[in-house]
Amino acid sequence: MALLSTHSLTAYYGDFQALFGVDIALEESETIAIIGANGAGKSTLMRAITGLLTSDASGIQYDGQPIGDIPAEDIMKLGIAMVPEGRKLFPSLSVEENLQIGYYGRKPQPGDYWQIDAIYDLFPALKDLRRRPGTALSGGQQQMVAIGRALMSNPRVLLCDEISLGLAPVIIRDIYKALPRIQESGASTIIVEQDIGQAMKVADRVYCMMEGRVTLSGTPEELSREAIHNAYFGETE
Repeated sequence: MALLSTHSLTAYYGDFQALFGVDIALEESETIAIIGANGAGKSTLMRAITGLLTSDASGIQYDGQPIGDIPAEDIMKLGIAMVPEGRKLFPSLSVEENLQIGYYGRKPQPGDYWQIDAIYDLFPALKDLRRRPGTALSGGQQQMVAIGRALMSNPRVLLCDEISLGLAPVIIRDIYKALPRIQESGASTIIVEQDIGQAMKVADRVYCMMEGRVTLSGTPEELSREAIHNAYFGETE
C-alpha cells in the first residue's frame, strides 16, 4: 500500500474543472517528481493533497485512510507539509521565527529529527542570518527558509512546489543537494518541477501532467526523452 495516493482525483475552482481523474502514488522513503508546463495542474494537485482545495474524501488516501475532505490544518497534523510556490514567508518575522512557525499546530517531540540546529546544519547560510527579516534574504536563501519551515513539522510527506523557479543554477544545485538528507530523515517527497532534467536526476519515479491529466509515468530509466517531450507538450507522432 502506498503511503500517499490519489484515485481518479478531480478538483474544481468554482465551475472550472482543473483535475481530471488523476492517479499518482508515493511509496515510503520515495521521491517522485510531477513535471509539466505552466497550467498543467501540478500546483492544483498539491493544493488538493494539502486540503487547500477540497475534493472527494476517497480521492486522496494517506496511510490507508481517505483524507480528501479533511481541512488543511488537520492535513498538516497528519504529517504532510508543503513548501509553497513563491515561498510565502512572513515579512514581519525573522528567519528563525519563520522556521519556528513550522511547529504551529504540532508540539515538538523529544525524538524529532528536524529541529532548529538540524535546519542550520542542512542550510548553514541561515544560521548567521537567523535574526534578519525572512523576506530580506536573497531568493535562494528564502527558499531554504521555506523548506526548513516545512521540515520543522517533521513531516512524513514533504511537498515541494516549484522550489527551483526563478533561482540561479548554483542555488538550485545547493537546494537539491539537501534532498538526500531529507529523504534519510524518513520523509517521502513529491517535487513539482518544470525543469525536466532536474526532476529526472532526483526522482525515483516521474509523472508528467498536461491540462489536468497525467499523460505519462514511469521511472527515469524507463522514460525516453521523446516520450517525455511528447507528454509534456501534448505532441503526437
